[in-house]
Amino acid sequence: MTQPTKPDQTLAQALAQLPLIAILRGLTPAEAPAIGEALVSSGFAIIEVPLNSPEPLKSIAALTRQFPQTLIGAGTVLNAEQVKDVHAAGGRLVVAPNFNPAVVAQALALDMVVLPGVATPTEAFAALDAGAHGLKLFPAEMISPATVKALRAVLPKTAALMPVGGITPDNMAAYRTAGASGFGLGSALYAPGRSAQEVRLQAKSFVLAFRT
Repeated sequence: MTQPTKPDQTLAQALAQLPLIAILRGLTPAEAPAIGEALVSSGFAIIEVPLNSPEPLKSIAALTRQFPQTLIGAGTVLNAEQVKDVHAAGGRLVVAPNFNPAVVAQALALDMVVLPGVATPTEAFAALDAGAHGLKLFPAEMISPATVKALRAVLPKTAALMPVGGITPDNMAAYRTAGASGFGLGSALYAPGRSAQEVRLQAKSFVLAFRT
């Protein structure tokens, strides 16, 4: 059995701390320090800034400088060049809404954690075969807990399954019972213009719901 690679260990440590990914779509570089502090102080270990946010690479660079122990990177990564840009900004995480083999390959070449988006068993197995460290189940609005249970029955037990889309403190329990490893949290956690204090309150409600 081969030893875990560095990205495997990085992801495992972050998931062990708290398997919730903060998705900060629309974050600006000016907001990044305060929003990041609200999340990290609430226990979050994984932060994603989607690339369709304003100046996302600047936000990623600011967050990685401020929180070097946190797994920080980009979402909505669609091609290999974007993977290189995220790496150059200091990001160690690549999340995508889809499975693009070129994105996974480039992330692996740069020792980055990569979580491609999948919605079917075919995509899930292909992504894992390509080297993905975990799977973003997206959009979760069309992937019910029953679907997660069916996927969990056939996928490797070690595969991290992370539903993303429409996740709230109220619907996490059903997904966890079905076998979800964790979650990506979007607008229920952060939305443009939401203050750091509001984000802190939302973060704590998610953490409480997950841990109870």
